[in-house]
Amino acid sequence: MPTLEWIGKEKVINYHQKVPYRVLERKYSFDEKGQHTKDNGSENMIIHGDNLEALKALLPRYEGRINCIYIDPPYNTGNENWVYNDNVNDPKMRKWLGQAVGKEGEDLSRHDKWLCMMYPRLKLLQKLLADDGAIFISIDDNEQANLKLICDEIFGANNFVAQTVWDLGTGTQAGYFTRAHEYILVYFKCKGRVKNFSGGNGTIEHSALKKISYKNPASNFEFPAGTRWDAQNGQELKQSWGNSEKTTLVSGKMVCDNGTLKYPVVLSAGWAMKDQMSSWFNGKQTYDSKGQHVNEFYFNAKGVLRYVKERSVVNPPSVLRNIANTKNGSDLLNNILGPNEMPFPKPIELIEYLLTLMSNKDSIILDSFAGSGTTAHAMLNMNKEDNGHRKFILIEMMDYAETMTAERVRRVIHGYDNGKTVVEGTGGSFSYYELGEPLFLKNYILNEKIPTEKIREYVYFMETRQPIEKANPEEPYLLGQNNGTAYYFYYEKQRVTSLNHAFLNTLKTKAENRIIYADCCYLSEQELNQHNITFKKIPRDISRL
Repeated sequence: MPTLEWIGKEKVINYHQKVPYRVLERKYSFDEKGQHTKDNGSENMIIHGDNLEALKALLPRYEGRINCIYIDPPYNTGNENWVYNDNVNDPKMRKWLGQAVGKEGEDLSRHDKWLCMMYPRLKLLQKLLADDGAIFISIDDNEQANLKLICDEIFGANNFVAQTVWDLGTGTQAGYFTRAHEYILVYFKCKGRVKNFSGGNGTIEHSALKKISYKNPASNFEFPAGTRWDAQNGQELKQSWGNSEKTTLVSGKMVCDNGTLKYPVVLSAGWAMKDQMSSWFNGKQTYDSKGQHVNEFYFNAKGVLRYVKERSVVNPPSVLRNIANTKNGSDLLNNILGPNEMPFPKPIELIEYLLTLMSNKDSIILDSFAGSGTTAHAMLNMNKEDNGHRKFILIEMMDYAETMTAERVRRVIHGYDNGKTVVEGTGGSFSYYELGEPLFLKNYILNEKIPTEKIREYVYFMETRQPIEKANPEEPYLLGQNNGTAYYFYYEKQRVTSLNHAFLNTLKTKAENRIIYADCCYLSEQELNQHNITFKKIPRDISRL
């Protein structure tokens, strides 16, 4: 297989192994109650910090667990106002190149620099991806060829799926041609583990409403008595309900009778599938615009019309047409946040389309070049549509991680008023994190400023490559069991711990083998062998205790 060579490659090819583990420090949480310091337990994360270190920090909990990754890395176009610009004039990137590449970094071309930046980040993304997961990478002509070669090397050429072309419509002038496209590279972690796109067979739910506009005016539709309605018995809706996708009662009484409409009603709304509604309520076999069978139309607890369709195998085209463009992304971002300086944000329609291909209701979705937070917005929309439980992880190194990325997500969750229309919130929550202390100091000495639970998480991950198990109150030093081995971390910050007969007598978990971390060991080699124990010394500065 052909491989790509560039100045600095030998320095960065395994650089991800040298990146220190840092603790993720939660700064606040956000949910329907607003922003607060109390941990709400949300699995949605926005992380502010260098994405290389942030990705490394995610490994103990998420290695092999991310179902879908979308990244929109810098295109290396020469924009020096961007962090990862061609000349790497940002102090953070100059410092990183100096650490990773050394003096050779002073002679790197723009392509060398870009490849040095991307390679270790892609290595960590590959580790985080689940065996049946996929990564989507947006890029243009500047680095497309280089990106394809290093992705072949990292993910395996046999796991290459497609290089799709995203049709931008009119495009912009670029040299001799009008640039009217970008690329999206698609790789699986293990192609043999992915049967098809769209998550395989099953069902998916969506709203059957669209925002009322001159292109989609409100119209009347009669719903018969007996139509499913997931509301409390006796609940009644009057006049109108909903915000931008408002439904209005025209005639009849909207009353729930044991989970169905008690009476026929005529409702007015911006129907998204009026033809399909007419077909289904007349007892005919009904299909949506994608040829997927519609199983049912029903009202949810809030009186919003939804539909259930069969999710069949999807073979998406390699040329993506009529899926919005960057102007649509800019317009939406301006509507949410007001005028801003974010260049060419991706449209939410594109991200939703990609996530639909490779996510189910419980997927974990990662974007390590988060920018304005479009990926989180798309995922929250999808959860609202199908009552899903998808989780997002966003990483952004720039300071606008708080003022733009997180702020957008806050407004999407709660809803916002752009001065023209009121947009209903999606609901949801997240926690905001900063990169904290490194786990180890110089000479591989344990940093004892780190909370004990984070140290335990790291130790168990390094031993098993698995996330730590729930703590056992009967054995507080037990980390967990894996493949017949029980792991113990006998650690106290303010005293020296000893593996001795007294500690041995406290062990209750039966296991074929035991690995025990402590400061000292007073058991003989014969005793360790007798009990199938491997002793490992905790790497800390005991002299200060």
